[in-house]
Amino acid sequence: MPSMPTDRGFINAFAVAAEKQPEAVIRFHSPDAGERVMMLVDIYRKGCRVGRALQSMGIGKGDVVATMLPGWPEWLTAFIGASYAGAVFMPVSTIYKTRELSFILRQSRASVIVTPTSYRGVDYARLLEDCGDLPALNHRFLVDPSAPSSWHALEESESAGTTPAETSSRDVAFMVFTSGTTSAPKGVLHSASTLLGEIEAQKAARADISNETILCPWPPGHVAGALQMLRFLVSGTPLIVMEKWDAAEAARLIETHKATTSSGTPFHMAGLLDAAEEDGRSLSSLQSYVLGAAPVPAALVQACEDRGIVTVHSYGSSEHPTVTMAANDDPLEKRLHTEGRPMHGNEIRIVDEAGSDLPVGEPGEILTRGPERFLGYLDKDLDKQAFLPGGWYRTGDVGRLDEDGFLLITDRKKDIIIRGGENISSRDVEDVARLISGVRDSAAVAVPDDRLGERIKLFVEMESGETMTLDAMQAHYRAQGVASQKIPEFLEIIDTLPRNDNGKVLKVELRNRRH
Repeated sequence: MPSMPTDRGFINAFAVAAEKQPEAVIRFHSPDAGERVMMLVDIYRKGCRVGRALQSMGIGKGDVVATMLPGWPEWLTAFIGASYAGAVFMPVSTIYKTRELSFILRQSRASVIVTPTSYRGVDYARLLEDCGDLPALNHRFLVDPSAPSSWHALEESESAGTTPAETSSRDVAFMVFTSGTTSAPKGVLHSASTLLGEIEAQKAARADISNETILCPWPPGHVAGALQMLRFLVSGTPLIVMEKWDAAEAARLIETHKATTSSGTPFHMAGLLDAAEEDGRSLSSLQSYVLGAAPVPAALVQACEDRGIVTVHSYGSSEHPTVTMAANDDPLEKRLHTEGRPMHGNEIRIVDEAGSDLPVGEPGEILTRGPERFLGYLDKDLDKQAFLPGGWYRTGDVGRLDEDGFLLITDRKKDIIIRGGENISSRDVEDVARLISGVRDSAAVAVPDDRLGERIKLFVEMESGETMTLDAMQAHYRAQGVASQKIPEFLEIIDTLPRNDNGKVLKVELRNRRH
């Protein structure tokens, strides 16, 4: 398996890893299909066959290959195949329903999509039909882990094409949609250079971990899970992938396979601690656990410390995956109350409304830049507000740096609700509520939750004489094809939403009365 020229993007990195560590093992755990264990070299070869088959179908540079799969081996072969063909790989969350999926496929103009035949009760062929006319989507492939499928035929095919597409590591090669402050998801563009920069920073940060084995609870439709899968493809670090989160199963896997590192939200970590105690499982092999994607209670970090698990915070986003992370040997006080210091190569500025730098200790908007910062948005109009001169990304979050360079998050300018690690646009939630007959206006805010980080509460102004119940409101959301994590769990009917002189809803007042 010869090495390839160095500036070929992802496919070169995949080839080198498969050559150097062909027997590196990845374990896929499914509550239905059980365990599937595969070696890196076998996954790579299947992916190359997929790539040649895609080339024979006319898929190449600039085309988008969408993959709406859970943590299955076929997700990896799709990534390799798309990279081989020179296409842009686009993972899509399996929890999305018609509303989100149709928007993403139309805006991305995806040419190919790979989905399960059926997963968690969803008929994916029907789901795609319900998305309506998708003129760019010419190829649809199905995956059934327990039976032959159209995608498996590609993995075993022998197409005429033999050479990977000529691409640069700086080309757009990866796209993921994330919800922000607007109602529509945003397409985030990355290159091989940005994401491989993230992998290198992660490896450097974990250089002190011996014989690393990673347990991944993240679905690969999101950047956190995708990066764990990518790390296996380019470094061969042993990986255990959980198709569906189950705290008791996670504790068993850590004990059985001696996992050394893992990551998750407070929801994952709290459940893991409880399950290990209840089932008598040992988590002693864990040398580090990274908490992120949601507000982290200091009490949870302390509970981990009490059990001998070194826990650190991290801060990042789909746009800039890991900006900061605490180190294992940082003082406990820093690991309890900060997001750590900038990762290797990353920089942070704290600025005021005019974009001027603020003194140490003063809160302001967080700006970031570094090798893994994204290239920009698919919708280029969004870039105008996203960047300041010098390549600084405006995170929309508010924080401050302490005298030692540790970052503290103090607020969010972006009106995002983070539920179980999922970024949810409050406006997206509100727009669906406004479709209900009798609803004059609505406002969604986050309610703190010990396990999920945050839940959604909806405040609703009703027309005179109209009423609304939580059950009826939730039924409306389901009828609109909204993903379940975006359905409010609390409802309060309010006479008049509080507003400022410009008519903007004062959510700070709603948050103060949200309990």
